[in-house]
Amino acid sequence: MSGVSPDLLPPTGTAQADLLTLEFAESPPAVAPVAGPRESPAPPHPVGPALPGSAGEHRLQAAYGTAERARRFYQDQVLDHLTERMVEFVGRMELAFIATADAAGECDSSLRAGPPGFIHVLDKRRVAYPEYRGNGVLASLGNISENPNVGILMVDFTRDVIGLHVNGRATVMADADLRADHPGLPVEMEKGRTPERWVLVEVREAYIHCRKHIPRMQPVGRSRPWGTDDARGKGGDYFGAKSVPAG
Repeated sequence: MSGVSPDLLPPTGTAQADLLTLEFAESPPAVAPVAGPRESPAPPHPVGPALPGSAGEHRLQAAYGTAERARRFYQDQVLDHLTERMVEFVGRMELAFIATADAAGECDSSLRAGPPGFIHVLDKRRVAYPEYRGNGVLASLGNISENPNVGILMVDFTRDVIGLHVNGRATVMADADLRADHPGLPVEMEKGRTPERWVLVEVREAYIHCRKHIPRMQPVGRSRPWGTDDARGKGGDYFGAKSVPAG
């Protein structure tokens, strides 16, 4: 590979070779590098000397010719803390999508919801959200106990139609322990629900999710039986899974 520009090197991930070949065939042809002095490297990003993101995404950016566009996004949009406007945004969000993975990389995505600001900004580098009594599976918390990396996506579907990613490292804390450090946390979040524990997230990345494909929605009022064990009230066997044998 001597003399080949690093920007033209193929990725070295685990995808099958024939799939990568097909992907490359459908991509615009690579432009051969022009002899001459190399472009000056981009200035270091505020989060540190290395660019944010994984080695895998950087390899694919090079392979698919998006490295410069990605570098501009990293430099312009990805921070390691919350801005004042991000804090205001989090303070009015009523739902969030939580992504976790266990030690082996098996993933889970779950929904959390509550009154506006149920995700509490403790400071510009820490947020916390409550965990309540649920189905007892504890999938998200179980993953966090093995792998503290967590991704939070909050989306404003109704007003500004925009999203915010907050990625970081999470710690599961008992309600009393977090409340001892932050006595201002509400005791009753909504309609009698009280947190059993909290997930404290140290912010590593905070960045925008563009509005291009976010649908605008209209909120409606709804009475919900929080904490119920009534099967119908929770949705019951909506997908018919109970009668399907495992495997």
